[in-house]
Amino acid sequence: MPSFKMDAMAQKRAFEIAFVGLKPGIHEFNYELNNQFFVEKGSQDFPNTQATVKLLLEKNTGFMLLKFEVGGTTDVICDRCGNTLKITLWDEFKMLVKMVDNPEEMNDQEEDPDVFYISRNESHLSVSDWLYEFVALSIPMQNMCEEKEIGGSKCNKEVLAKLAEMEKKAADHNAQSIWKGLEKFKEN
Repeated sequence: MPSFKMDAMAQKRAFEIAFVGLKPGIHEFNYELNNQFFVEKGSQDFPNTQATVKLLLEKNTGFMLLKFEVGGTTDVICDRCGNTLKITLWDEFKMLVKMVDNPEEMNDQEEDPDVFYISRNESHLSVSDWLYEFVALSIPMQNMCEEKEIGGSKCNKEVLAKLAEMEKKAADHNAQSIWKGLEKFKEN
């Protein structure tokens, strides 16, 4: 039975848009990104990711406006108890791609991260790096179990108990050190 596994070159082409053949207007592209996509990019930060990205490309003369709509799920580690949480991804990002004669120089000078330059001679636009970046940016910086779940079945109770013990010790130490210097005034 033949194997239909994409080779590396075919996979690379899956994330290239041949925009030269597109008519002016809005065009939609949909991407299903699984864990393999992120592993190949070298990321181990968010395992078990199943992301969907809808890309709306508006082609105009001399520039393209790209709108990325990210959705899906991924596993993250709870910052409080250390257990694995499944979170929902959702975000939107926009990129402006301008066609110029000197793209390297323009990209070096550009301060806006949402503007990118390509050569007027280009025929394909690779969106692989943007897909990776925008999915990564969709993951919240802080990940914790919801308030109603703290101490619940999904939380690591041993870690929570240790945190409570450490907080109590820190509070006791702070309370003692505040009054310690004031005792010498009491004797006078």
